[in-house]
Amino acid sequence: MILYILFSNNLFAQSLTLAGNNWVVTIPSITEAGTDYAGTYESSSNQILMNASVPLLLGNAKVSVRYEPNPIWNSNLVLHARRTGNGSTICVLCTITGGTAYQTVTTTDLELFRITAVLALASYSNIPIQLQLTGVSVTIPAANYNSRIIFTIGPP
Repeated sequence: MILYILFSNNLFAQSLTLAGNNWVVTIPSITEAGTDYAGTYESSSNQILMNASVPLLLGNAKVSVRYEPNPIWNSNLVLHARRTGNGSTICVLCTITGGTAYQTVTTTDLELFRITAVLALASYSNIPIQLQLTGVSVTIPAANYNSRIIFTIGPP
């Protein structure tokens, strides 16, 4: 009976790994009175490369995103994330859906996209993720604001 339980858990395991560098947003100095910052800044379209797999027996999974202030964050700054491509897979009937429009990243898990396994293990590599920062303004106190973006994979 114990073998069955251990074996069963492995059949339903999904995985998610990430690669990429820290995104450091360079905000230009304001040199003229009465002007403001651009307000919106985007990372490269493949700032984060994600590898994900969903076993056939699970059927589908959702990839969620959230952020944690690290250590401080200003609530006027808003992070967004989107999937800019499908990456690559050898699974012909598997699908990856949603997440191509920017989603607002909050401190609560938000579904970014879904992966569906059909007749095979859905294994995707190098799914590109782009980040966006909005709300940058001269009204925000000068400081180094940092956050950590967390991706998770699980059942829908």
